[in-house]
Order: sequence, then C-alpha cells, then structure tokens
Amino acid sequence: MFNKLFGKKEVKKEETIVAPLTGKIVSIEEVPDPTFSQKMMGDGIAIEPTEGVVVSPVDGEIVQFFHTKHAIGIQSESGAEILIHVGLETVNMNGEGFEGHVNVGDKVKAGDKLLTFNLDLIKEKAASTVTPIVITNGDAVESLDKRAASEATKGATSLLQIKMK
Repeated sequence: MFNKLFGKKEVKKEETIVAPLTGKIVSIEEVPDPTFSQKMMGDGIAIEPTEGVVVSPVDGEIVQFFHTKHAIGIQSESGAEILIHVGLETVNMNGEGFEGHVNVGDKVKAGDKLLTFNLDLIKEKAASTVTPIVITNGDAVESLDKRAASEATKGATSLLQIKMK
C-alpha cells in the first residue's frame, strides 16, 4: 500500500557499460589466459590499453579492490557485478606501478577515475597488458550485447549493453 502512495524506487534493468580504458578492443575469447578466454569468470570484453588510467564503466559502488591494486570490482545500479582486471599475471607485481583512487564502499559515476598504472612497467613485468572487463554474475543477466567497435575511449565508448533479469 505504501508503495502505491509513495512510489517504489525503480531499479534499473538495462544499462550501458562504457569503456574503463582507452585502447584497442579485444574479444574476450582472444585474451591469452584461459580463465578469461574460456569465460570461467564470466562473459565480457577486453581492452589492450594505450594509457594507464582506469575509470568507472558505470554508476555504481566499489565492492572489491584487490590489495595489489591490479583488479577492481564494481556493482552497477542494475546489479551487474563488473570485474576490471588490469593486465595478465599482474598480481605478481604486488601493487608495484599501481595507484588506487577509490576505496571499497565508494559510490562512483561512469567516468570517475578508479586507478592509474604504469603501462611500461606492466609490459616489462607481466604476461600481457590486455585488460579483461567481465560480468561475474552472469546468472543474473538476461542479455549481454557487445558493441562492434575496434577502439575504445575511456568513459565514452559504449562496450556492452546489459539487461538484468
């Protein structure tokens, strides 16, 4: 009854996920790591970055930020759980070359700076700079449409259109 009187807050069901990095778009199946290419963590897309800045791909909340600063988890307003994993085997760098700009629990808007990293250092010390962007709660996703683009601009290029169940 109160919902009728005061209105129930409508939860967004559909959402556009914008590029968190600037660079070349790579299909998730082409990521040189089976954990990502075989979608063990979930479906998504990847970017080979040309600069060391990661911005939020959605309006949401930081729900995970690895102590090594190489990976960050965001829950979008629609409920999508998005993992951004900078480079491959970057966990072995133990945070060297990474700087965080947010904390777990922070509310963010699409385009807000999340972390910066030294791209040259990753090229030198890690297996790859390719950065997977994965929806980790795929069971809650009704549809996931990948946008056809070859280059991404952080905070601007539409990567994925997602519809939650």
